[in-house]
Amino acid sequence: MPDLVQHGLYFEEFHAGATFRTRGRTITEADIVNFAGVTGDYNPLHIDAEYAKSTMFGERIAHGALGFSIAIGQAFQLGFLVGTIIAFLETNWKFRAPIKIGDTVHVEATVSSVRDAPKMGGGLVVTSMKLINQRGEVTQKGDMTFLMMHRPALVVEGESA
Repeated sequence: MPDLVQHGLYFEEFHAGATFRTRGRTITEADIVNFAGVTGDYNPLHIDAEYAKSTMFGERIAHGALGFSIAIGQAFQLGFLVGTIIAFLETNWKFRAPIKIGDTVHVEATVSSVRDAPKMGGGLVVTSMKLINQRGEVTQKGDMTFLMMHRPALVVEGESA
């Protein structure tokens, strides 16, 4: 499958083993400050440089939830969900390494499984995602389950549906 798609994929277009990769995105101090403001999470590990120097990380790091949110946004920017996702149903997510100011991260998403779910109105697509920094370290990873639309049935002119 291509790295970037121009439209959302229907359930029938997914297959186990298909892999997508996003562009890199550099984490900035502004990202962390804005995320703290939006969420109200003012943990000094993220916003207090002097405090953060005394921690095991030695500097401020991004909120774990910021990394998770960026991973979701990057996956959406690939385009395979645009206009064809019905719902984001589930996630199982692990935080493996800190994300620091200046780190550039990208997502690698591999389709783990697909299962038709007609009673839910579509099909289930499980993706295994990794948020990877510029050193090749997996900072976060997990599975995400999406409910995707079925490809619309083709109606030939003159035939009834």
